[in-house]
Amino acid sequence: MGGYRGPFCITAAAGLVALFAASSPPARAAVPVPEKVLSGRVVDEFGQPVAGALLSIASAPPVHRISVWTDRSGHYATPVIRLAPPYQVRVRRVGWRDTDQSVDGWWSWPAELTLRTETDPAAIANLLPANHWLARVLARLDVPAEREEFTRQCTFCHQQGNRYTRLVRDEEEWRKILLLMGRKGAMLSSGLREKLPAIFNEAYAPETAVPELVAAMRKTDAGAVPPREVLASVVEEWDLGGFGSMQHDVMVHPDGSLYGVDMPFDRLHRLDPETGARQSWKIPDDGLPLGGVFANKSTTPNPASEERVGPHSLQHDAEGNIWITLAVGNRLAKFDPVAQSFEIVRLEAGFYPHTLRVDPRGRVWYTISASNHVGMYDPATGRHEEIRLPHRTWQQAMISTSMPFLMWLGRHVDLRGPVAEGEPVNVPTPYGIDVAPDGSVWFSQLNEHRIGRVDPETLAVEVIDTPFPGPRRLRFDSQGRLWIPSFSASKLARFDPETREFEEWLLPTEPRGSETPYALHVDRRSDTVWICGTASDSMIRFEPASERWTRYPLPTRVTFTREVDFDAEGRIWTSNSNSPAWQIEGGVPRVLRLDPRAESGATLAETAGGS
Repeated sequence: MGGYRGPFCITAAAGLVALFAASSPPARAAVPVPEKVLSGRVVDEFGQPVAGALLSIASAPPVHRISVWTDRSGHYATPVIRLAPPYQVRVRRVGWRDTDQSVDGWWSWPAELTLRTETDPAAIANLLPANHWLARVLARLDVPAEREEFTRQCTFCHQQGNRYTRLVRDEEEWRKILLLMGRKGAMLSSGLREKLPAIFNEAYAPETAVPELVAAMRKTDAGAVPPREVLASVVEEWDLGGFGSMQHDVMVHPDGSLYGVDMPFDRLHRLDPETGARQSWKIPDDGLPLGGVFANKSTTPNPASEERVGPHSLQHDAEGNIWITLAVGNRLAKFDPVAQSFEIVRLEAGFYPHTLRVDPRGRVWYTISASNHVGMYDPATGRHEEIRLPHRTWQQAMISTSMPFLMWLGRHVDLRGPVAEGEPVNVPTPYGIDVAPDGSVWFSQLNEHRIGRVDPETLAVEVIDTPFPGPRRLRFDSQGRLWIPSFSASKLARFDPETREFEEWLLPTEPRGSETPYALHVDRRSDTVWICGTASDSMIRFEPASERWTRYPLPTRVTFTREVDFDAEGRIWTSNSNSPAWQIEGGVPRVLRLDPRAESGATLAETAGGS
């Protein structure tokens, strides 16, 4: 189990912040290079074509990687690329060994690349995404409520089942890890805490896990050739930040550049996808210590970290300014890209500003997760509102309303041990937020399985129970329907505010029920829904009119995706932001862009020529 990024329980009231050592390199601009198309063929050791192999070409640092698929005849071709040589080339396909080699440049590009069949069952099982291993734990939790609790608490900031978590450990060591996670906010009920050590070891034991996973793989799509539209797609990845950085959220700016907030290092990064140029700005810390307003006796800040304000979510306004929630600093920030300057706005109430959206009038709406508020800030007037949301129980109300006292107490007493070892009280945890086409503001309460509406004029609040657990980051489509990911039930849901009816779909990731969709976004040009395959290193497309699913595997292992955005061409942007970041393949998180290349299967058939 990995680190924790948000104060969702009593432990959060004590201000626990997980920090990781890292460094942030200076901004560098890409060196101009010739524009080229690289093509060739991938074959196996017998010279037979390998279809559905993912070929990735990475430039010299700072890394820009382009990944394309081989077609049914083993051929591939990149789009026109501008990569600084030398190149590092990797070819990957489940069931084969990775092929890695260096190429001096486009002039020495090989006509063929060879993949060798993998015969070691353990190696094949280790190629599978984390969700295949996670499913083994879920299958051993017989009580549905415990299964949901485990998923929501043990996967909300990192993958459970990746190579760093799917280990067999002494049961006492597991208990210590579970208590450590409880001290960092991922609190479990005592009964589940007692069950999990034995379940982990049984689920992850290689002598049973490997043969069962390999056998199951042959019955699912894990080893199958992806459909045509996936084979026609292109994924590009860019390093942004340094080792241990985490671009918690990303956002496409109207000028076409990408911005990301580096939470452990209090930085705002910018990427120009056309030139590869990177820029970085330090966000003012407003005089706060390491750990921000949550620094206290319950906090053990890492001195190698620079997290004093903890930038979390970001959005642009109509003028192109960028608004940022500073979760650990308990502030908002506005960045002017023209002047390259910051303005800091302190919260008047509440703790841990989380997800942020800007309405058509320029007002900034955001969830405040630790104290059960929705906030509104109007830059034009300076008006600031913190709207208290309803609680379901008196215990929840006591915790939320006692936050100022608990923060004070945490500065004098270390509360981590007693809190982690006790029984958790789930606080409502306002999480996702979005502005409807009619101007109303909607939010989710993650732990309470509720969504709600705020009237933007009267600030009246309405809450609605969801028939599914774990609503997380939600979005509206062009018709005013609200799309919601069910994080702990592996579902996609749609809510109609007019009829008050919900519809649900189980996500197509195999094994079914093993996905943990952190966020989604709706491309309002077509109302296509894109969902984070957070546990399975993928992005998932859903076309509502036909109810058609397409799953796009991503090139980097441990791609824990959080926020999704679109550029003017309809390409999908996100980031791999597992926490801890060192678990990500290569150790350096990247932002990524998925180009589906085709709006529909019919369009694709024309462009692919039926290959």
